[in-house]
Amino acid sequence: MPQPSHGAFSPHTCLALRSDATFEQPAFSSRELGPYNCPVPVETDARTYQVRTYGCQMNVHDSERISGLMENAGYIPAPSDAEIADVVIFNTCAVRENADNRLYGNLGHLAPKKTRNPDMQIAVGGCLAQKDKGTITKKAPWVDVVFGTHNIGSLPTLLERARHNEAAEVEILESLEVFPSTLPTKRDSTYSGWVSISVGCNNTCTFCIVPALRGTEKDRRPGDILAEVNALVAEGVSEVTLLGQNVNSYGVEFGDRYAFGKLLRACGDIEGLERVRFTSPHPKDFTDDVIDAMAETPNVCHQLHMPLQSGSDKVLKDMRRSYRSKKFLGILDKVRQQMPEAAITTDIIVGFPGETEEDFQATLDVVEAARFSSAFTFQYSIRPGTPAGEMEDQVPKEVVQERYMRLTELQERISWEENQKLEGREVEVLVTAGDGRKDEATGRLSGRARDGRLVHFAVTPLSDDDPYDNAEGIRPGDVIRTTITYGAPHHLVADSEIADHRRTRAGDAWEAGQQPTTAGVTMLGMPSIGMRPSEEPSEPSGCCSGH
Repeated sequence: MPQPSHGAFSPHTCLALRSDATFEQPAFSSRELGPYNCPVPVETDARTYQVRTYGCQMNVHDSERISGLMENAGYIPAPSDAEIADVVIFNTCAVRENADNRLYGNLGHLAPKKTRNPDMQIAVGGCLAQKDKGTITKKAPWVDVVFGTHNIGSLPTLLERARHNEAAEVEILESLEVFPSTLPTKRDSTYSGWVSISVGCNNTCTFCIVPALRGTEKDRRPGDILAEVNALVAEGVSEVTLLGQNVNSYGVEFGDRYAFGKLLRACGDIEGLERVRFTSPHPKDFTDDVIDAMAETPNVCHQLHMPLQSGSDKVLKDMRRSYRSKKFLGILDKVRQQMPEAAITTDIIVGFPGETEEDFQATLDVVEAARFSSAFTFQYSIRPGTPAGEMEDQVPKEVVQERYMRLTELQERISWEENQKLEGREVEVLVTAGDGRKDEATGRLSGRARDGRLVHFAVTPLSDDDPYDNAEGIRPGDVIRTTITYGAPHHLVADSEIADHRRTRAGDAWEAGQQPTTAGVTMLGMPSIGMRPSEEPSEPSGCCSGH
């Protein structure tokens, strides 16, 4: 579940940020198995790759596709202790403050390494690449490939072309080439998977550049979505998150405004799928049938992340958000009527152009009434290319900062109060990897309750250096039941005895070092690309379709 964020302006407000995340793939390249069926690294002549991801969940999921494409093309993940990979791929965000400075700083760091190793390749994709296009190779001429949000599938071909021609390849399409989910995907988690139901957005929020970079909304057919969900479940995944810039407008392309509620109910019929989440809906498209589907479908989690952005009707109008605070609170009332225990989270922007103290007080009033379990709070900053960036009455930075502090203090209090209400309650926890930074020191493991809250729970450790080496044999992907003993502002603690532990196929896969993959349809004949030049076959092994 989203936790409060302390940074500048939100990305596309319908997607929660993971702006500082960098995802580097594990280091193994063969199917030889060692203890616990873990893959054993072996020497190989294939080129290595590394993906560095910045931005929202859509970018994280795109990076899973990039990894799938690269491995389908014959590349292997760079070892985690490697100084550098043969190919470094940046999947960028264009909506964070100083996003471009951060990219060019990272590219500058790689420049001397590229000079020492001319065979190394650097690729830049994502929203910033879509926005800046040819500017990237002018500012950083050592970059080999620039690709956009609409042609991720072209990356292996562009890398090979750049290597062959010894010149940079820049390919930015203005419209979607193929739906991204048709591409091979290497999943980051054994137990939880992203499933895109749409890409692009038809809204015109004045602070957001994402529709210009991702295009208008394109919806997948329900059968294709359900086939992907079934494929993930077949590999042991027990939780899926339906993903889109605006998930509840799903169906607009084929004229069914109730399609999203139907999709949620259809997910309820998939055997073995234990949890269904979605992010992020837009209040203007939120219909009662979706609330009914959430309440009546057992595996749909009672969790809702719905961006508020502002509690001021005037500011909402200036943002072109097409709903008002009364409607927003009315949706929350309906959700809680059917699901009183639902955890509701949101995004809020402080200091939008023209925001007065009265406007800000309206936001505080709505936050107090909404009782969000947590919120992403952002200080507005100008984004070139957005209407809001050209508005008059930009709020002074010191005023924005002071309001931001007041808002975060209020939400911190509410989050703490709401979490304290859960003390003494038994919860079901899906054990996760990497959510508890202090687990090794505290002797706890971490996971997510059904409502998305982060839970740190006590286990009996067997060793000091491995938090997953515990007497109960609990692994990421397993499910436990425990009782909450303390509610903190941003998490829950359960230091009681574990009431139940269910081992799962996802836990088996994690222990074996396996990652789920979903096959694509676009990469016939590509594995030869990732070979080092001295090992390339003298004849092409096939054709590349779909590009």
